[in-house]
Amino acid sequence: MQYRKRKAVMARITGLNDAEVEDFRKLIVQRLSDLDAEDALGREGQSVVSLDQQAVGRLFRQDALLGQSMAKATQARRDGHRRALTAALERLNRGDFGYCEECGEDIAVKRLEFDPSARRCISCASG
Repeated sequence: MQYRKRKAVMARITGLNDAEVEDFRKLIVQRLSDLDAEDALGREGQSVVSLDQQAVGRLFRQDALLGQSMAKATQARRDGHRRALTAALERLNRGDFGYCEECGEDIAVKRLEFDPSARRCISCASG
């Protein structure tokens, strides 16, 4: 019951109806699932690089170390994006989703569709 009440309040505040709220929930869950799939693909690139120069050449090893570093940086970006999407899902569940944390105005639906983790309207985000 409490959940329905929050949804009704959120719909009144942000202008989102129940179907739109559920669409955003599905979008966020799908993007989290996509991040999980990307994690699985990126694990191989983060594996330990062999330091045995007899097995591989020095340049190949340097190349492998650079690839590993890039894979770890990509993983860090995915982790940050995952945290932002998880926070957006929590805001959605609390009824705080869809309005700017700085000015309190509605965040444009198109902006939320592009980035459901957006916490500020375009005016506040651009300074």
